[in-house]
This record gives sequence, C-alpha cells and structure tokens, in this order.
Amino acid sequence: MKISIDSLSYDELVELNHKIVERLKFLDSMRTHKEMMRFNPGEQVCFEAPGRKKQFGTLVKYNKKTVSIITESGQKWNVSPH
Repeated sequence: MKISIDSLSYDELVELNHKIVERLKFLDSMRTHKEMMRFNPGEQVCFEAPGRKKQFGTLVKYNKKTVSIITESGQKWNVSPH
C-alpha cells in the first residue's frame, strides 16, 4: 500500500498520527483479548517470571490486558498472555 503524505499540512499530519496511534492501540487490545481467550479460568498454566525459574499456577481471572494467576506457592501474578 502506498500513501502519499507529502501534501498534508502539519495539523493534518498530527491528526493522522493520533488516528494511527489509536488504531494501533485498538489492534493491540484485540490481539491481547484473542490471546487471553485461549485460556480458561481454573486452567493450570506456566510462565517465565523475570529473574526467576518457571512459575506454575492456576488462572483465576481475566483483566483488561493481563490474566491473574495464583502460583503453587500462593503468590498472585498478573501476566500478559503474549
């Protein structure tokens, strides 16, 4: 796809930028939602925690951008499904 932006004014470019950013946020949100729906509450899951060994636990809740997991040791984590 080829789009010419050479003739757009400063204000038009700023408006276009805002629209692009909003669209990207929407697409990211939809991707996250789709990935979260691969899992079900009560399902056993594992994830890599920064600076720790692999964590195992139970998915307990969907959040806006993450899922809440209670690990086998009782810790609560909010994890991105990416």
